[in-house]
Amino acid sequence: MNKPSADEPDRTGAHLARNLIELRHARSLTQDALAASSTLPRSTIANLESGDANPSLAVLVKVAGALGVPIDELLAAPRAKVRKWSADDVGARQRGRGVTERPLVPEPVPDEMMSVMDFAPGAVMGGTPHLPGTREFFTCLDGRVTLHVAGERHELTAGDVLAFPGNQPHSYQNPDAQRTAQGVSVVIFAKAGV
Repeated sequence: MNKPSADEPDRTGAHLARNLIELRHARSLTQDALAASSTLPRSTIANLESGDANPSLAVLVKVAGALGVPIDELLAAPRAKVRKWSADDVGARQRGRGVTERPLVPEPVPDEMMSVMDFAPGAVMGGTPHLPGTREFFTCLDGRVTLHVAGERHELTAGDVLAFPGNQPHSYQNPDAQRTAQGVSVVIFAKAGV
């Protein structure tokens, strides 16, 4: 293992600063927002981004947790930002009757929720109403999906997209009793206080 020489100082602080700034910007977070989600003072985040910080393990754990990355991603030397998640790491949950939902993007995305929905034959699921100003976009990828939004019925086939206010009562159904269906839901949350 090569140790840094006296004229080649340890670059961990600089790597932390660069990685933290890139990860924060990729998630559209301000220093204040990251500080709030990591339960740290904003001055701590600013100090970490300066490149001169010597944070404790507890601070690194909180920041990594708020960004949804392992600690080594915060401290790593420059490299291609590639990460693979196994299906088990991404996880899935059963909703309604016969609907499996899993995240489309396994990292936190501010103000959005994106999921892939797999519908068993005849599957039905009620939607969760969100705050006024929230928009949902549902794209049918395969098969047929019927969406009921505020009492209106909308039939979608592969490639169709339906946009609707996420605060309206809505539900999803695979009307085919023989064939599965699949879609992607993107919910863009209303900003608080807007």
